[in-house]
Amino acid sequence: MNIIRTVLWIALTAILVAFIAMNWAKVPVNFWPLDDGNYVHFEWPVGFVALLFFGLGMLPVWLYLRAVRWRLGRRIATLENSLRASSMPSMTAPVSVPDAAPTPDPSLDPTPEA
Repeated sequence: MNIIRTVLWIALTAILVAFIAMNWAKVPVNFWPLDDGNYVHFEWPVGFVALLFFGLGMLPVWLYLRAVRWRLGRRIATLENSLRASSMPSMTAPVSVPDAAPTPDPSLDPTPEA
């Protein structure tokens, strides 16, 4: 399974590198309007801009999935701990206490009567 994952990561990396290499022309990117009617302006390669905004789009989804995974992991741990606690025998066994103290038998009394 690790080989398949490695091959897929290599293929994805090769596709991304090819995309960036083919789209290396710089384009103007206007970020924020200024008071004088101009913009905060950068010129970046198309491939870099596309990857940047793809990553920014994936960030909320990734954070949501990490939160769900963390919550489910905590829930599983809680359920495992409660199962472990309910299946373990208790450390102190209940002691049976007799209802009344036994009465001594007079026939077994070793002292002679005078």
